[in-house]
Amino acid sequence: MAKGARAEVLNSALVDRVSADIGSALRRRPAHETRLAGVIRATTPLSPAIRAAVANATSTLIRRGSFDRCLYMACVRALAETSDKKAANLIGKALLSSEEAGGFSTLCAASFVKEPSLAEPLARIATSRHPHLSFAAEIARAARGECDGTHLTAIAPKIKESHRISMCVELFVPLSRGEFLPTNVTPALAVLRDAERHLGRWLVLAEVATHSKDPGPLLEAQEKAKNGPSSARSAWTLVAWALSRDATPPSTRPTVELVARLSDRPSADRDTTFLFRLAAGRAPSARPMLEGAVKSNPITDEVGVRAASFLLRDHGRTDLRDALVAVAKTAKREDLRGMAMAALWDAGEHEIAHGLAKSSIRSRSLPTAAWAALVEAASEQNWEHMLVDEPTFRRMQWGWIE
Repeated sequence: MAKGARAEVLNSALVDRVSADIGSALRRRPAHETRLAGVIRATTPLSPAIRAAVANATSTLIRRGSFDRCLYMACVRALAETSDKKAANLIGKALLSSEEAGGFSTLCAASFVKEPSLAEPLARIATSRHPHLSFAAEIARAARGECDGTHLTAIAPKIKESHRISMCVELFVPLSRGEFLPTNVTPALAVLRDAERHLGRWLVLAEVATHSKDPGPLLEAQEKAKNGPSSARSAWTLVAWALSRDATPPSTRPTVELVARLSDRPSADRDTTFLFRLAAGRAPSARPMLEGAVKSNPITDEVGVRAASFLLRDHGRTDLRDALVAVAKTAKREDLRGMAMAALWDAGEHEIAHGLAKSSIRSRSLPTAAWAALVEAASEQNWEHMLVDEPTFRRMQWGWIE
C-alpha cells in the first residue's frame, strides 16, 4: 500500500465514517476500540483525511495522557510509519509527557521518524533508571542513526521477563518487518534471545537481527535443527527456513501445536500466523493443515477463509470459490464478510470480489466496510500485492495493532 499517500485512495463513505468514529471514540471509549484501532492502522497510509483525523486524535490523547489506549497506540504508529509531517512534534510531546515516555508504542514510533527534534528527548530517556525504557530509547536512536547500539549490550541483561515480552510484541514485531537497525545492535539482541524461552518470540528477535546482517540466528537454528533435542528439531527446521530468505520451503508438516509455538503471541492463542507464512511461501507441506481448516461447511472463521483463499489460488480447489462467495454474502458474522471479499481478490477472483464489495461499503461492521474499500481501491489502482497480508489481517480482524 502507498506510504503517505497524498491523494485519497479510499472511497469517501469509508473516509467519512472512520474520521467520525475517531471523533466519537475521543468523546466516549467504544466497546470495540481495538477494531477501530486496527482499521486506522490499515487505512491511514491511504487517506490524507483519515491521517488528519488521526493527528488530531493523537494530540488530544497526548494531552489527556491516555497512552494506554489502543486508539493512541494505533494513531501514533500510523503517523510515524506514514512519515506524516506532524508525527515528530507529537511524538516529542508524548516522550516528555509521562514517566513511561509514552510507552513502547511511542518509542517504537520514534524509530520510524528521522526528524532531528527527537534526538534530545530520546537521549534523555536512554539514560533512564528503568532498563526497559532505556533499552527501547536506545533502539530508537540506533534506528535513527544517532548511536551505534553498543550501549544496548550492557542494558539487555537487566530487563525483566515481563518487559521483554511486552517489548517483543510492541517494539520488535514492527521492526522485524524491515531493515531498520544497524549491525551493532545484534549482540544485545543475542542477550535477549538467550533469555527467551518462547520460540515465537525468539524468532522475532532473530528476524530483527537477521535484517541487521547478523548470521548468528540462522546458524544457531540450523544447528539445533540437526543436533538439538529430537522433540524440537521440526520447530527449529521451520525457524531456519523463516530466517533463510531464499531457502526452499521445508518438508516439515506443520501442526496446530507447532504453528502456535512459532507465533509471537502466547501459545494459548493458537495463532496461525506461521501456517500462512508457509502458505505464502507455497510450501507443499502446509496443504494438509490448510485443507483441515476448510472442512466445515459453511466456513465460519478467519482461519478457514484464509486457508480457502490459498487453496483456491495455489492448489486448484476451485470448489472453494463458491464457499468464499457464500461467506461474503451470508456469513452470520458480519465482520467475516468483508475479509472473504478480500480473500477472493487475493485468490485472483477480482471481478467477483469487486462486485461483492460494492454492496458492502456501508456495512454495519467497520472492518467489513474497510475490506470492501480496499478491494475497490485495489481494482481502481491495479494493486498486485495481497490485501489479506499478515499485518493487515492481524490489525483489522484481531485488533492487534503492533
